[in-house]
Amino acid sequence: MIRLACTLLFTLGATFAPAALAADAVPTEKDPVKSARAVRLTEELRCLVCQNQTIADSNAELAVDLRRQVREQVDAGKSDREIIDYMVNRYGDFVLYRPPVKGTTLLLWGGPALLFVIGGIALVVVLRGRRRTADEPPLTAEEHARAAQLLAGDSPKDTP
Repeated sequence: MIRLACTLLFTLGATFAPAALAADAVPTEKDPVKSARAVRLTEELRCLVCQNQTIADSNAELAVDLRRQVREQVDAGKSDREIIDYMVNRYGDFVLYRPPVKGTTLLLWGGPALLFVIGGIALVVVLRGRRRTADEPPLTAEEHARAAQLLAGDSPKDTP
């Protein structure tokens, strides 16, 4: 009878032990899946100090703090969308390394194309201006003589 009770308890313990162990949270550093997820999320967020780096690449104090916040939220079981939404709500669309195209970010997305168009228009205007100056007729002999007098410091005799 005791043997049967021990066998039954051992069987129950062996059956439910993995479920009990699975409920324990594993820190991100020890869980490669969570760690890879945290790294992927930090590569989608811009460092607010450096502005041209992700928080994964930046060594700024704010970036370190943001990486810690991402890891904490990943450990808390939040989804990628919830973590991104939290960061956007706290810091605005600028925190996203690839911000969405909408009214407030339109200049950010269209700015380079707008500058390219403005540069092209300026180039055309400058080139047309050069062409006009090149098309002017050459000086006449009288204009050459007058220019030579002006350069020599002589005052012209017949000034209009």
